[in-house]
Amino acid sequence: MTKIMAVNAGSSSLKFQLFEMPEETVITSGIVERIGMDDGIFTIKYNGEKKTTTCPIPDHQVAVEMLLKALVDEGVVTELKEIDAVGHRIVHGGEYFSDSAVVDDDVVAKVEELCELAPLHNPAHLIGYRAFKAELPNVQHVFTFDTAFHQSLDKERYLYPLPLEYYTDLKVRRYGAHGTSHKYVSEQVIDMLGNPTESRVIVCHLGNGASISAVLNGKCIDTSMGFTPLAGVMMGTRCGDVDPSIMPYLCKKLNKTPDEVLEIYNKKSGMLGISGISSDSRDIENALFKEGDDRALLTSLLYARIVSKYIGAYYAELGGCDAIAFTAGVGENAAYLRRLIIDDVSKAFGVFLDEKLNAVRSDENRVISHQFSQIKVMVIPTNEEVMIARDTVRLLGL
Repeated sequence: MTKIMAVNAGSSSLKFQLFEMPEETVITSGIVERIGMDDGIFTIKYNGEKKTTTCPIPDHQVAVEMLLKALVDEGVVTELKEIDAVGHRIVHGGEYFSDSAVVDDDVVAKVEELCELAPLHNPAHLIGYRAFKAELPNVQHVFTFDTAFHQSLDKERYLYPLPLEYYTDLKVRRYGAHGTSHKYVSEQVIDMLGNPTESRVIVCHLGNGASISAVLNGKCIDTSMGFTPLAGVMMGTRCGDVDPSIMPYLCKKLNKTPDEVLEIYNKKSGMLGISGISSDSRDIENALFKEGDDRALLTSLLYARIVSKYIGAYYAELGGCDAIAFTAGVGENAAYLRRLIIDDVSKAFGVFLDEKLNAVRSDENRVISHQFSQIKVMVIPTNEEVMIARDTVRLLGL
């Protein structure tokens, strides 16, 4: 038995799962939230129990120390050397990484170089990595990159129609994101289709961040996020694709700097900006069905229309579609949005939901399309952590 710690460090949080491999059994899981604040929150789940502690957690180093101490104190492990390896999620791997990588000085240097392209994510990932390395100096580490699955895009799909030297000299191109989730979900879909040699899958990763991907025979050929995770579909607080000339227009009209407008694009737009209610689809659903709120209805219809446009585009790129998969917080739980999205493409592609199946809430992979639908529609709960654990075992030969 091999114990693998899968880590997902954010700027103020640290999610973790400890796996027993190759069985992929989750031994314990949890999250450290509000890192850097006096009222930090540490939550750990083990043996069917959940324990939460609120206390000052000044930095990621302290968060990791708390986590590792809890593993011993709660009897998850007898001693820390039982942990065989640690796998880390890294948002941006640029063009350097088309697969996960065993961590060495060169890999760390490349991830540091890419901090400029993911300033909110890569630095936090490195802080988490260094904190674990300090506490577990004899354990090997693996980085799993959100961008890796999208490195199979052809040049005509990842280039922007800008002067070519912006790509050759400055690496401005489409990178995509959520790749670990897209890979996991597409593999699950292909398995549910009976593992055909040829498959055409559209994955809708719809959470607070959202992206769509077109997966042909297991390889990503296009994805909605771009140079940064701001591009693509409408999200919780992010606008997705907008006319670039809106930026200088708003700067002039609102007397704001480009960075200030970019802050609006990232944190005050999307569902929050249109609804004026919340970035959470659950709050918008309540406002829509309990209060009949007009802006909640507009938000839902706009969201569905934007996602359905990508589904239509990717249907054309794939030359048809065998399955559409919904995943992540919104995709897995917001039945009303799934229905609106599929309604937008049902006539064109002959795809229809079974309303009873769509209304079911479950943690299991499931088909929610009608038996006469020409395309299967599925809900696949994503599991990025298990993908991190699998890659860690594979690359280290454990």
